[in-house]
Amino acid sequence: MIDARLQLALDGGGLELPDEGTIAVFQPPRDSDLPSLDKARVQIIQNFKPDYDAWAARGYDVVRSFEGDYAACIVCLPRAKAEARAMIADACEACDGIVVIDGQKTDGADSILREMRSRVTIHGPISKAHGKLFWIAEPAAEFFVDWKQGPERTDGGFWTAPGVFSADGVDLASALLVDALPEKLGAEVADLGAGWGFLAAHILTRESVQKLYVVEAGHMALECARRNVGDDRAEFLWEDATAWEPPHRLDAVVMNPPFHTGRAAEPQIGQAFVAAAARMLSGQGKLWMVANRHLPYEAELKARFAHVEEIGGDARFKLFHAARPLKNRR
Repeated sequence: MIDARLQLALDGGGLELPDEGTIAVFQPPRDSDLPSLDKARVQIIQNFKPDYDAWAARGYDVVRSFEGDYAACIVCLPRAKAEARAMIADACEACDGIVVIDGQKTDGADSILREMRSRVTIHGPISKAHGKLFWIAEPAAEFFVDWKQGPERTDGGFWTAPGVFSADGVDLASALLVDALPEKLGAEVADLGAGWGFLAAHILTRESVQKLYVVEAGHMALECARRNVGDDRAEFLWEDATAWEPPHRLDAVVMNPPFHTGRAAEPQIGQAFVAAAARMLSGQGKLWMVANRHLPYEAELKARFAHVEEIGGDARFKLFHAARPLKNRR
C-alpha cells in the first residue's frame, strides 16, 4: 500500500516534499490513510464517483480532474497502462516540482518505472508490500507529452478512452444483451453502469423510450457516452448506480454490471446493482441484464423479483429477464 511506502520514502528514503503549497494525490485507493500528509494541504483527484464520495466524506478536498499548479503530485497507478501514462503526463503538467509515482507490481509499477527511466532521472525506488514508489525531482512535462490521452474514436466509430471498460471496442456481453432486448422497453428507462454508452445508444433506438437515465460512476466513461449518444432523451448522470435514486419509478432497467474493482471477481457489486434495479422499478417494471456465467446472481434476483428467467446466452455469458420487483425486500 502507498501508506507504508510513502512513509519509508519520507523517513530517510530521500523523498522531501515541499513545506508549503497544495499536494495533489491522483486516484489514491479508497482504503488509504495518507498519514504522512497534512489533510489541509491535500487535494484528491478522483473521477470514480464512489471513491470520490468516500474521500469527500472523510473531509478531503476532492475534485474530478487537476485544477492547476501544485507544489507536488502523487500518482497512484491504475491497472490500465495507457491510463497510468496519461495520469503521469497530467501530473507532470500540473506540477513543476516533485512528482511521486506509486503502484503495486501487479498494476505494472515495474514496467512504468523502466519506461520512465528511459526518459528522465528517477529517484528511489522504495520497495515494500509488493509495490514500488519512486519520484521525479525536476520539471518533466515536456518528456511525457506523448503520454497524454483523452477520448478518441475506435475503428468502430465509438468514442472511448484509456481506463474505460472495453476501451478497445464493443464488449461481447453487451452485444449479446442488445440482441435480446425487446422492441418495447417502456417510457422511462435507466442504463446502470452505462460505460461509454453502447447499450444506451441501442436503447434509444426504441421509439417507446421517452427518457433514458445514463448512469455511470466513471467520469471519463460518462464523457465518452455523451459523445456516443446524441439524443435529447438521454440524461447523463455521474453517480454510483447502487446509490442513485431516480425522480420516480422506472419502467425498465438495462444493465451489464461491473463485477470487480481489482483483479478478483467481486460478485457483491453485481448483486448490489440487482438490488438497486429492484428499488428503482415500478411494480410492473422489468430488468434486462447480462452477466458472466460463473457469477452467482440467481439468488439475489429471486430475492428481489417475483419473476426471474434466464433468456439465453452462450458459454461465457447469461442473460436474465426479471419482473415485478418485491418492494418489501431491502
